[in-house]
Amino acid sequence: MWTAEHWKDYEVLDCSGGEKLERWGDYILVRPDPQVIWDTGHGHPMWKKKNGHYHRSTKGGGEWEFRDLPQEWTISYPLAAGHSLCFHLKPFAFKHTGIFPEQAVNWEWMSGLVTDAVQTGREVRVLNLFAYTGGATAALAASGAKVTHVDAAKGMVAWAKENAAASQVPAEKTRWIVDDCVKFVERELRRGNRYDGILMDPPSYGRGPKGEIWKIEESVWPLVQLAAQLLSDAPLFFLINSYTTGLQPAVLTYMLEKAITEKRGGHVESSEIGLPVSGTRLVLPCGASGRWMP
Repeated sequence: MWTAEHWKDYEVLDCSGGEKLERWGDYILVRPDPQVIWDTGHGHPMWKKKNGHYHRSTKGGGEWEFRDLPQEWTISYPLAAGHSLCFHLKPFAFKHTGIFPEQAVNWEWMSGLVTDAVQTGREVRVLNLFAYTGGATAALAASGAKVTHVDAAKGMVAWAKENAAASQVPAEKTRWIVDDCVKFVERELRRGNRYDGILMDPPSYGRGPKGEIWKIEESVWPLVQLAAQLLSDAPLFFLINSYTTGLQPAVLTYMLEKAITEKRGGHVESSEIGLPVSGTRLVLPCGASGRWMP
């Protein structure tokens, strides 16, 4: 399993009874997590000192309960390349805070590849699909890549711009696009644009800005096939993330092997990704990632 082990401003303190106890900077949150099927009690003292608790409803969705929690605050991440990333957090719909901390393990991996390439004098172009609030975008741009950031939600793109500015990423390093990811990829193919790195973080279900329906089991394979055609003649990587329990690491490997390796060579590695739980010294699984490299 690939684990995000370098956080200072974030940690999973404990997890039990379908919930995880987290520290986000100076604040403690309790949020539901479907992977936490064990009930090991609430012995950690911070369960009683939470600042925010998302209660899931039996009818779907849920709501936040707040205790001395600001509307917005910031945390930082010390990228191995020497850059400090800064993220604005705020609890919003369906338990989210604006960042998926387990993805730091992929930020580090991609950042290392980009840094090595840029140090040779090469210009690196990266396409970030379903880019959300821009954690990966900030990491890649801070490492020297020119990033095209695509998300269907205008509010998420605005939030990503705030994170990039807070991380002191040069404005010219990022192109911000509000669009349906599939349609954007199709247009880029017609334009003849190519990228040295491509990553996608597709949701299980979603809607585009014009009502387009996205269901990962039906839509991700056609998109992988299309996006693979956007790789440059000297690509660095192709990354897929999955939070859907039905898409195991072997599924991601199979897609990347068929879409890229059979045509261009290289190799694929896929694994679960996770977060260390400081109170137990175990690891909480948080989905899977598939990585293709030449």
